[in-house]
Amino acid sequence: MQKRFALKCLVAVSLAAASGLSMAQNVIKIANIVELSGGGASAGTNFKNGVELAVKEINAAGGILGKKIETVTSDTQTNPGVAKGLTQKAVDDEVFAIFGPVFSGSIMVSMAESRRAEVPNWTGGEAAAITAQGNPYVFRTAFGQNFSFPKLARYIGAKTKTLAVVYVNNDFGKGGLDAIKRELGKTQTKIVAEISTDSGQVDFSSAVLKAKQSNADAVFVYTNEEESARALRELRKQGWTKPIIGETTLVGQKVIELAGEAANGAVAHVGLTVDAPKPEMLAFKAKYYQAYNAISDHNGIKGYTGVYVLKAAIEKAGKLDRKAVAQAMKGLTISAKKYPGVIMDVSFDQNGDLDRESFLVEVKNGRQIVVETLPPLNPVAAAAPAKK
Repeated sequence: MQKRFALKCLVAVSLAAASGLSMAQNVIKIANIVELSGGGASAGTNFKNGVELAVKEINAAGGILGKKIETVTSDTQTNPGVAKGLTQKAVDDEVFAIFGPVFSGSIMVSMAESRRAEVPNWTGGEAAAITAQGNPYVFRTAFGQNFSFPKLARYIGAKTKTLAVVYVNNDFGKGGLDAIKRELGKTQTKIVAEISTDSGQVDFSSAVLKAKQSNADAVFVYTNEEESARALRELRKQGWTKPIIGETTLVGQKVIELAGEAANGAVAHVGLTVDAPKPEMLAFKAKYYQAYNAISDHNGIKGYTGVYVLKAAIEKAGKLDRKAVAQAMKGLTISAKKYPGVIMDVSFDQNGDLDRESFLVEVKNGRQIVVETLPPLNPVAAAAPAKK
């Protein structure tokens, strides 16, 4: 009797374990490790919302390879140390992929953990150094500085002879400073002032005064969103009337809301904008607004398109194997016609950097207006057919 009872217990345990394994195999678990508080709260919240919107759509359409996606979201508090710990926890929880962090300083620290565990990791960070480390498991959801700044420098080089640069003194800002100096070195434009500011800085009066004293023809502002809004307000307060030029973070939706009229006239190169003249982008803008009663900034688009890139990579690999998916990302080109969720045709190189069309925008009457669509930096690669 005791033997039969023990056998029944063993069978029950085995069936339960098999059931649990089956459930695990039917779910693609991803960790959304983003900035929900601290200085990156706006960026991280938009990114999170974009990820969740894409997951909802993909699951409603049957998932990926017949498996549904499950997300677990954690707040980095805009703290690199916290981001590293959360990434370690996600690794311990055996997630299939990680999305985030958004801030370059955090992903630079945390990606060592996802690399060690061979977990594919998509980030919104733009610092050039992120993909210069030879990490085969990190991929961008936006332009790296090596792809965006050549386009930006062409515009600046054609418009101005001298430039003052206001940058934030962190991995993101210093990477941008290095990139703009390198790219403008190929033009006739001279940088006449390099003005360092701090992350979270409130008072930009000194920085703006230095820019004015440089007598530059234009100012290039490269800081995080909230600091960009403060810089714009101070520039207008001190009577700056010359061109204000930037990258994506200068003209984001949050910046425009915070800066108000001071944002009008600012010009920037942006990789992503909900006002891009693309049917797929306008559809995303409407869906995001319906879901969150807000207009997405570029970070929401990053999160949304990133999940669809994961879908394309898994389907190219043909199996739920993390190593195979990371390998599938190398040289992957995704057509928006086949995968509308990527919004625009996009290609990835061997380092995890992406290339696609981008835009020059000007803020007018409180909104981004696309004034020019720019081709991919490497049109041949971006136009290549998707690999199967």
